[in-house]
Amino acid sequence: MSILIKPIITEKATNDSELFNRYTFVVDKKANKLEIKGAVEKAYGVSIASVKTLNYPIQRNTKFTKKGLVTGIKSGYKKAIVQLAEGESIDFYNNL
Repeated sequence: MSILIKPIITEKATNDSELFNRYTFVVDKKANKLEIKGAVEKAYGVSIASVKTLNYPIQRNTKFTKKGLVTGIKSGYKKAIVQLAEGESIDFYNNL
């Protein structure tokens, strides 16, 4: 079971990483903060100061169209914001 699913590279997450040394990841829903900390330290070889997690619920939507009632669903996920120690950094673009 892989704890880290993918890094989030949006404008807001990139700004956080440049200004505050915080990096954002989509993680497994069942992972706790200690498992996330260990996985990031193992994968990137950095030391971590703190981990914050956010659970996003399933989003359901309904539209009325010519074909009738159309429903959709967007699955939920867990996001982790990792604060690195002073002087540490992660380079996501080194192996492109």
